[in-house]
Amino acid sequence: MTEVEFHHVPVLPQPVVEGLNLKPGGLYLDATVGGGGHSRLILAAHPTIRLVAIDQDAMAIAAAQTDLAALGDRITFWQGNFAQFDPVDQRFHGILADLGVSSAQFDIPERGFSFRYPAALDMRMDPSQSLTAAEIVNGWDETELANLIYTLGEERLSRRIARQIVEQRPFQTTTELAEAISHCVPRKYRYGRIHPATRTFQALRMAVNQELEVLKTLLEKAPHWLTPAGRLVIISFHSLEDRLVKHSFKENPALKIITKKPIIATEEEIRDNPRARSAKLRVAERLPSDLDLL
Repeated sequence: MTEVEFHHVPVLPQPVVEGLNLKPGGLYLDATVGGGGHSRLILAAHPTIRLVAIDQDAMAIAAAQTDLAALGDRITFWQGNFAQFDPVDQRFHGILADLGVSSAQFDIPERGFSFRYPAALDMRMDPSQSLTAAEIVNGWDETELANLIYTLGEERLSRRIARQIVEQRPFQTTTELAEAISHCVPRKYRYGRIHPATRTFQALRMAVNQELEVLKTLLEKAPHWLTPAGRLVIISFHSLEDRLVKHSFKENPALKIITKKPIIATEEEIRDNPRARSAKLRVAERLPSDLDLL
């Protein structure tokens, strides 16, 4: 894989820059560097800005290191899940997390995120972890599968789909699973706006990567990593994530909400970058504590 293959267009670029309230000499954290698009925007704001870029995907880190090599020591990289990141004595003037799977990950068939290509049921953002989508699909019982698909996929036909999976398994490839799901739903559902397997694949991906659990951890830790008046910017792509971010911002006494409603993409951006269609951006700012005033 080359860095060209991992390149992606950053969503909501202007709202990200404005939301972070970038300052000369500031230190920023890109918690999901992906192809490096947002990192490049942040570093382009001023030549004295520095950045820490992290990602659990080794391919993403390698691509970003290559693409951003000219920036030298202004950017440092750390590979791992942002829930396990420890900045030690560093504090950031802003933190960005662009959640979910990047376009590049969807476009690499062997990663198993998409049913556009026949591939093994993998879906791991970190290939070194053990749990795969195949283990869930072929090993969990029908009730567990139905609950997973309903809860994380918000799929109203979850029981029907789970029954079909159990009756026809084992499944080896993404396309086999997608075809089985498509054949078990009503005809009008089969030819709707989205493919009938989309929500099930979302649920499997989120379970494999524990996406809600690690987001909860980030939302608990990140405010402590900020300087006073530092900004936390989160881009989510479905309602479960957005609700979690919204309530976490509201319930954290150390944060002031900057965006009363989520910022969404313009029609022009959606035309140029369809991935932006479901993106929602929320911003909060760290309030000073008594210790900061000493």
